[in-house]
Amino acid sequence: MGKTTPKVYLGETGETVEDGCVAMHVRLKSGKVADLGIVNVFKQGEEDSKKFNTTGFTVTEAIINGERENFADYLKRIQADTKLPLVAAYMGAMVNISFQSVDMNKKEVTFYAPNFTGIEYKSAAPIEDYVQEFTGHIPDAIEEVAFSCNCILNYLYSELEGKKTGAFMGPVTFGEVAYQLLNQTLGYLKIQDAVL
Repeated sequence: MGKTTPKVYLGETGETVEDGCVAMHVRLKSGKVADLGIVNVFKQGEEDSKKFNTTGFTVTEAIINGERENFADYLKRIQADTKLPLVAAYMGAMVNISFQSVDMNKKEVTFYAPNFTGIEYKSAAPIEDYVQEFTGHIPDAIEEVAFSCNCILNYLYSELEGKKTGAFMGPVTFGEVAYQLLNQTLGYLKIQDAVL
């Protein structure tokens, strides 16, 4: 990290980009619909409420339980496990933002996905057995899954390397775009019959 840039490869041509992404466009047959979903094993913990006055990937100040505090100082004070993401409810979906770095010299915290003003975040509750928890979150009708991708942080932090994640066998990514940029989730696309 910080020494080599991540790269995206377009399989059909072998083209490599360092400052872009690959988007998948799906043409559906008549009578079919696409359903984009996520598998997120994290839930909000029962601890402090966190809000931010700025939207973005980097923050200095947070509102912790209604009180302003430097966010890097706060994380150090509570000895936060930054392998656990912040979790927020976005219109009913639990969405994670993961920590990239906590810079105590600059007194700033950088995330892998953006935080948003007006949203209440809480640190994720710890998980004892990630693979078991993950398997329990796999949706029904898995045969309808046409594509999936799994965040690399799931492998780095949750010891998924060499373990099976059910029928989800898509690529490992640096984050998924499903609803918005996500971290520590698995994004998937299901193709199913339209219900009229």
